[in-house]
Amino acid sequence: MTERLMNLSGLEPAAKLPGYDRKALKPGILHLGPGAFFRAHFAPFTDAAIAAAGGDWGIEVASLRTAEVADHLNEQNGLYTMLVRDTSGTTAHVIGPILRAHVATRNPGDLLTRLEDPAVRIVSLTVTEKAYGFDSATGGLDLKHPDIAADLANRHAPRGVIGYLVEGLARRRAKSIAPFTPLSCDNLPNNGAVLKRLVLEFASRIDPELRHWIEEKVPFPSTMVDRITPASTEATYRDAERLTGRQDLAAIETEPFTQWVIEDHFVNGRPEWEKAGALMVQEVSAYEKMKLRMLNGAHSLLAYLGYIAGYEFVRDVMDDPGLAALARRHMNAAAATLDPVSGIDLEAYADELIARFANKAIAHRTYQIAMDGTQKLPQRLLEPATEALEHGAKAETYAIAVAAWMRYALGVDRNGERYELRDPRAAEIAALLANVPRNGGAVSKALLGLPGLFPAALTGNVAWTEDVANKLEILIQDNKLPLF
Repeated sequence: MTERLMNLSGLEPAAKLPGYDRKALKPGILHLGPGAFFRAHFAPFTDAAIAAAGGDWGIEVASLRTAEVADHLNEQNGLYTMLVRDTSGTTAHVIGPILRAHVATRNPGDLLTRLEDPAVRIVSLTVTEKAYGFDSATGGLDLKHPDIAADLANRHAPRGVIGYLVEGLARRRAKSIAPFTPLSCDNLPNNGAVLKRLVLEFASRIDPELRHWIEEKVPFPSTMVDRITPASTEATYRDAERLTGRQDLAAIETEPFTQWVIEDHFVNGRPEWEKAGALMVQEVSAYEKMKLRMLNGAHSLLAYLGYIAGYEFVRDVMDDPGLAALARRHMNAAAATLDPVSGIDLEAYADELIARFANKAIAHRTYQIAMDGTQKLPQRLLEPATEALEHGAKAETYAIAVAAWMRYALGVDRNGERYELRDPRAAEIAALLANVPRNGGAVSKALLGLPGLFPAALTGNVAWTEDVANKLEILIQDNKLPLF
């Protein structure tokens, strides 16, 4: 059996290694959510920044739920392989800044201790939208979210991300320790502002003075992150072993493109991420909106239509000329809702996105992208659709995308086989559709009534909702996906 990846000695010459002494690293960052995207984006940027400029910016990671990734990282002394794939081949980069991994469900006290350690100056997050516990209707706390409810009832023994952040900051304040900077890297519009609102609202419910201290002392920079990262497969692990000479159960794969835009507001220092290619700015919203609407919106459109049509991967969807053309039409429509973005040619950006989606070396499953639709639709599709209609556009590609989501929400593929929606509101959706006739008008009316999801500007636009219903009827009746 091949030896595990546990150190940097004796690896295959083709593997690219960290450009610094790992033994000299000290922790400066605690990251919540060590999933594939963190390992393909945040950690490699930090790895490159340390190599370029040094600093005590080693990373400790913590999983708030499952233990598998954390265990694999600990077994490998924090090392893992990032495979970068394109049509010219695959390269292996061994990433080195992770020093230790924690599993909160096993030892929550250990994680709380790390949160109050003065050495930890940044607490970053990739926990997915549904973990934040916000109410999509109000933008504030969802008091019915299991983690929010549990942590408000027992603030000193948190289990959710907001509870952990507030308790960690409360402990620092009580001991006169400088706060850390919370850094959201999730695909949420104004993710820093969203996180700040939730933290402040949570704090105000348990200690108004703590809320005031956080509001005065703690910055919440927003970020825009972009790198397509499919789930790891057996091929990922085989190629990592081939290219490094070591077995790596934490290996991930990704595309060559990577982008990170960060608001430069930190309370106690940061890595020199700009030397790794990150763009440090005062305001990230224009870049974030561009990415959410043009990339993520088109991705969702392709995922729902592609999954319905039986395409497993986005690259397969892009082989359909009609669907590829539809993706470009949607990007053009999304671009029309944007203000100019400094340094970005939106037409060239759309061309680049089409090429990235079509990358044959990246196996990004449509089913993976389709999950958590009720959390993703507002910022990716519904907000820009509302703006487009307000400016007199027909918003046709948005109607197609929403109809495709509704068809997907039926939970039955074109062969009559059921599949799991993997959505935090799946039970509500099922209840709404339980006794509804399977036609476009009835299904669209039911789902447009899902509380807090669709804005009144859309549900009240008769022409647009009829367009959604008509397109949904076609999708229900003809699983061959006619090209709109």
